[in-house]
Amino acid sequence: MFMFSRSICCAKLNQLSTFETLFSNLKLRPYATPLIGPLQTCESRIYSREKAEYANVNWDELGFALTKTDYMYVMNFTEEEQKFFNGTLTRFGNIEMCPSSGILNYGQGLFEGLKAYRKEDEGILLFRPQENALRMKIGADRMCMPSPTVDQFIDAVKKTVLANKRWVPPYGRGSLYVRPLLMGTGRNLGVKPSSDYTFLVYASPVGNYHKGDLNLMVEDNVRRAIPGGTGGIKAVTNYSPVYKPLTEAKAKGFSDLLFLDASTGSNIEEGSACNIFILKGNVISTPTTHGTILPGITRKSIMEIASDFGYQVEERAIPIKEVFDAEEVFCTGTAMVVKSVASITYQGKRIEYKLGAETLAQKLHATLTGIQTGPIEDKLGWTMLID
Repeated sequence: MFMFSRSICCAKLNQLSTFETLFSNLKLRPYATPLIGPLQTCESRIYSREKAEYANVNWDELGFALTKTDYMYVMNFTEEEQKFFNGTLTRFGNIEMCPSSGILNYGQGLFEGLKAYRKEDEGILLFRPQENALRMKIGADRMCMPSPTVDQFIDAVKKTVLANKRWVPPYGRGSLYVRPLLMGTGRNLGVKPSSDYTFLVYASPVGNYHKGDLNLMVEDNVRRAIPGGTGGIKAVTNYSPVYKPLTEAKAKGFSDLLFLDASTGSNIEEGSACNIFILKGNVISTPTTHGTILPGITRKSIMEIASDFGYQVEERAIPIKEVFDAEEVFCTGTAMVVKSVASITYQGKRIEYKLGAETLAQKLHATLTGIQTGPIEDKLGWTMLID
């Protein structure tokens, strides 16, 4: 910032034009526009962000569904190059691939999910994208796939968000959900890893994942994941096997399922797309991520925030019977953020839990979203300003 004395500021208008020329040649941050002119004193000079342009969307009616945006990012890995290269932005739309590709025939694919948030001053923040990049690398190794570097991943996410920034909802009215995909796209008739891969990132503005109360039904027959399987990574094949019991549960009026472990059938694991926590006194417990449970990034963040609040946070096996003695139960996830569980039903028995503004879940939600959108200082370096 440049400081000028009052005598200079009050000089003749033709002298001030020289300073205007000087300011026009400065390389300023894109959002910082100097508002100094011939009729302003130095004391009135301020800096402000240019007003954001928004897409024609009813932000107050956003749910969690695809809204087509402007651009997506595509980067390829080929057998010849043996690396990801030449990533580009292209208009959002359908893609072509061989009918024998690994993703279509054998489910060789991963995805991630993260969000971009609008600040009150209309800047844009990402939340812990490095964690998503690292989780994709772990998943790619398990699925025998190459993966983008952390820098490539974050660069792709940034470019996708900035290319679609008019679709980032206004402050406090939603977020831009970003979906990176890693797919085996080479021609592959036999059961083996693909030769070629595609990394693709698209985005969609979203609102709440569950708008009403969260009522869970414990799934007593179908298991989401087994030891030694892929439950601990975001493999595309983890999700469709739960469609049938989930559809049946929703037909009965439930919001989601709570799955039990495959080894004993007596310990809780997670929901169809969220982690779970229980509160008893000053102790918060969540199932251990031992290969069948996804290590959620929201889960990890909430554990750190709760510890800062003074709670004892533990990861352990949690028998289903303990859930019925809990004072409070809540779920976490990128889509869901943090949400109180209203009730859990198991073998015909229903237990209801505390809801409302005084719950721990609500306090954790307020703190996390405050960090994600800017009002609460990010002392842990979780957010990344990209605009």
